[in-house]
Formats: sequence, C-alpha cells, structure tokens
Amino acid sequence: MPESSAPMPARHQPPQDDTVVFAEKLWPGVWIWLVAAGLAGAGILVFAPISTAAGFTAAAVLFAIEAVLLILSTPAISVTGRTLQVGRASIDRGLIGHVEAFRGTEATAERGTRLNGIAYLCIRGWIDPVVRIEINDPSDPTPYWLTSTRRPEELVAALTARNAAGQS
Repeated sequence: MPESSAPMPARHQPPQDDTVVFAEKLWPGVWIWLVAAGLAGAGILVFAPISTAAGFTAAAVLFAIEAVLLILSTPAISVTGRTLQVGRASIDRGLIGHVEAFRGTEATAERGTRLNGIAYLCIRGWIDPVVRIEINDPSDPTPYWLTSTRRPEELVAALTARNAAGQS
C-alpha cells in the first residue's frame, strides 16, 4: 500500500494524433458475389436427388458460409496521423518513403514483372489499382508494401500529407 492515499499526479503525455485521415475496406466486387452464389448453387445439384428442399437448404448454407468467409477476410486500409495499417500489418508513418499509385497496365506490371519477392502484399484480384509504399525502416528487410485500393489518389494524398506532429 502506498504511504499516501493522495492521488498521484497524472503524467503529461503528448497528444496522439489518431484521427483517421483515410479508411477503406477492400470489399469483394459484384462478380465475386455472383461466383459465390454460383458455387452455392452447386449444392442444389448435389442434394436435389435426395430432395429439392435439401438442395435449396444446402445452397443457402453454402452461400452463408462463403459470405461469412468473404466478409471476415476483407482487409482494411487505415491512415492516421501516426500510423498506416494495411490488413494486419501496421507501420509508423515516419518510416514511410515514396508513395506512388498505379492503374491499368502499370498496376499489372507492379503486381507481376516488377514485383519484389520480399515486398508485403495486400492484393485483391477484383481491384485493379495499386499503391506502392516504400518502407525506410533499417530493421525491416521489406522494401515496400503493395496494396490494392479503389481510391489510389486519395491514399497517396493521405500518406504524403504532413500531419500535425510535424512529420516531414
């Protein structure tokens, strides 16, 4: 027990800039949901010989399972004044170097022929544009992150903007 019952003074902590300046969920596109519905429809073919009700029930259950898996595996991109989070990976913005957006054939090349084998990837095949984010962390061998995004220009602007902490 402490010698005094007086409350201890609060330690002064610098303000933390956790304001989200960019956020995006990489939801599956419409055609992915159509493929999921088509795969679920296979349940009808498998169980219809038993009974029509069993076939439709199997299709509904399969689609529900696919939907849950698609929703739970959807990564998010979040930029705050201090950090960048892409999927499960997070990094301090002070360790971010050059940021560049790519669309069309350039995006395809970034995901293919120009891809570095040790880069961190958060790629979704149903989203064409990508953003390459160079990492300047001497303790991390990852040269850059490559992430899909439907709003590449906004993500680049959020990452290149100077935050309130005076990051340059």
